[in-house]
Amino acid sequence: MSDTLNKMSMDEFRRQQKEVLASWPTGKDVNFQEAVDYHKSLPDSKIFSKKLEQARKDKVTLIQPRAGVPLIDKHIELMQFLEKEGHADLLPTTIDSYTRHNLYNDCQKGIEESIAHGKAMLNGFPAVNHGVMNCRKVTESVGVPMQIRHGTPDARLLTEIAYAGGFTSYEGGGISYNVPYAKDRTLEETIRYWKYTDRLTGLYEEAGVQIDREPYGPLTGTLVPPCISHAVAVLEALLAAEQGVKHISVGYGQCGNLYQDIGAIYALEEVTREYLDRFGFTDVSISTVFHQWMGGFPQDEAQAFAVISWGAATAVLAGATKVIVKSPHEAFGIPTKEANAAGLRATKQLANMLSCQTMKNGPRAMAEKHMIMNETRAILNKTLELGGNDFEKSTVAAFAAGVIDVPFSPSKYNRGAALPARDNEGAVRFLSFGNLPFDDDIKGTHIAKLEERAKFEKRPANFQMVIDDVYAISEGKLVGRPKNK
Repeated sequence: MSDTLNKMSMDEFRRQQKEVLASWPTGKDVNFQEAVDYHKSLPDSKIFSKKLEQARKDKVTLIQPRAGVPLIDKHIELMQFLEKEGHADLLPTTIDSYTRHNLYNDCQKGIEESIAHGKAMLNGFPAVNHGVMNCRKVTESVGVPMQIRHGTPDARLLTEIAYAGGFTSYEGGGISYNVPYAKDRTLEETIRYWKYTDRLTGLYEEAGVQIDREPYGPLTGTLVPPCISHAVAVLEALLAAEQGVKHISVGYGQCGNLYQDIGAIYALEEVTREYLDRFGFTDVSISTVFHQWMGGFPQDEAQAFAVISWGAATAVLAGATKVIVKSPHEAFGIPTKEANAAGLRATKQLANMLSCQTMKNGPRAMAEKHMIMNETRAILNKTLELGGNDFEKSTVAAFAAGVIDVPFSPSKYNRGAALPARDNEGAVRFLSFGNLPFDDDIKGTHIAKLEERAKFEKRPANFQMVIDDVYAISEGKLVGRPKNK
């Protein structure tokens, strides 16, 4: 175990748990031992981490959508449709925005309005309001494992109800569900809340129940260089492992350059393993998650399918354990179940066609992998130095110093000095480094790559490139070229 172990004490956990479960009426239905017994009754086919482990052994990439609606029957109908018509290997339950902000009274109004109007008046499934037994109705309605996906800074009550409700995977973390989403939430606060979630996960593990934990990989989803999202993923993996989590899925959002994306997935798994092992967490299993394109989508459905298929092919060629699938209606908001299933089928087709192919040893992808690992190590080593290897203190200090700097974050606790742009082949590089702890060799590579693009486009490497890159995909391109190119 880690020499700097900072596991939440049982006294502190029980003190918080009493408060958490009393904060909304459905909390009273949570019974830890009964929930453990329930999980132990589940077949292996319903346990997320076991399906991921088998996929790793079989070297296949599993597919999973995003989806969630407010009413139980409608949500079950949606899940069953995505399993049957979309051929989803894994299923989500995406939580609504009110729950994400712990506004359960507003959730209740949204449920009532959804019933009254006959249509969804919430943008997800309010699991806290529906409670343990209704969550079990959902998880028992399908034959594949289910995960909670949300975006909640304080997810303690949601975690309790989700686990007792039979969900065997849970997304998020104190960094990735703060910095990309919130303006005023401190990292100390959200890391403390997520320490509870990870401690609860660890208690289930100690009781013989496997729960998969997945830090949110894409962060802001816009031109995030791999080393930034990787550094956050590794820190959240360390924070989770410290509390007893044994199964971790680390994620990454597609940037668009094939070689960089493939190198990034291989780097992510290796660098996570490296740092978990360094601190004694050798018994923690790791799987990887590839998120299809998180930026703007074309409105044309055929063009949207091209974006989905590019992400699907990249995920499989990179050997990702799981790919999170988009829909051809991405540009218009929440997709219909038919559109969601269509995105899944397109992805499944690519996954099947490319299942025997890999680019693991391709020289360009491996050059990107090597570069990403060096950048990520530089960030992590400086981060851990700032906090004396205390994962919590290190994370807070690193963000304060700009050693970790997430592009386009709304958080006032994120420096926002590092600025990305694409190089001439579409890989994401740094236009401005801010306080990132890179040596001259790393900086020189980024500068040279962007100067190459600037020379090709006959313009200076400046902020206009960033603006052009943000809007490029919606215009059918990856690199935001000037109009004369």
